[in-house]
Amino acid sequence: MSSKNTRRKVQTSLSSPEIDIWSLDTNQDAVEGYYHSNPFHNFRHSFCVTQMMFVMIQELTLSKYFQPLELAALLTACICHDLDHPGLNNTYQINAKTELARRFRDKSPLENHHAEMASCILDDVNLFQHLSLSQQKEIKEDITFLILSTDMSRHNDILGQFVAIADQFDFNNPRHRSICKSMLIKACDVSNECRPVNTSEKWVDCLLEEYFNQSDLEKSSGLPYAPHMDRDKVTKANSQVGFISAILIPMFQSLTRVFPSIETLLLKNLREALSHYETQDQLKGDNTT
Repeated sequence: MSSKNTRRKVQTSLSSPEIDIWSLDTNQDAVEGYYHSNPFHNFRHSFCVTQMMFVMIQELTLSKYFQPLELAALLTACICHDLDHPGLNNTYQINAKTELARRFRDKSPLENHHAEMASCILDDVNLFQHLSLSQQKEIKEDITFLILSTDMSRHNDILGQFVAIADQFDFNNPRHRSICKSMLIKACDVSNECRPVNTSEKWVDCLLEEYFNQSDLEKSSGLPYAPHMDRDKVTKANSQVGFISAILIPMFQSLTRVFPSIETLLLKNLREALSHYETQDQLKGDNTT
């Protein structure tokens, strides 16, 4: 799809002349320049997350349920959600007593930092300059809320809240809408496995490289390290079998209770990815017996 066609489709989705979403396009360096060349948490990752949100806006017809300001907040939060990510997760920040951990008192240090960076950049590029002051306040608060929702330590809490309301979901209920938006950005953030395996597998390699780099640093620094990030214990296949079956499929299945089309749009590829890695894991097990 051409850039012009993509732009037209997003403008149609937002349908609000007051929101110049393309200021981030013309000021790309303002965003991309604050992403580092990490193996995984880099600008390409943020772009993929944003692209998946665009797909959801289109395919789930989210414009029927959310206002243009909410859709703009979702897209903007996606492109900004990992700004200035150092390639070392919250656990490292807290255990190493980094400046970020101290500043945010060990509470979602990375996500709070990403949100803080986003606020500064959005002010610099005047992305929402045509909105009223009350609207600017509303959308900035929404972006911060959404970025904070991407902290995986909050996964069970957010998923549990959504599951509790899914069967009686009401788009006119502000709390329901907020929980749903949290789920949507969370789903986009971890949506690589919803793409065909020949694409998603490359991202797994990138993520494992970043994990292994962190655990190597933690070992050399005498810090605790997570088994799922230890290059001496983890394989691509077993890591993905666990992540897809325990985290991804339950989350996307819960979303089908409000958005049934997710079943064919995303869950089909997820199940194919799970089957792929289960086969790889079994073959590896057979070869070691």
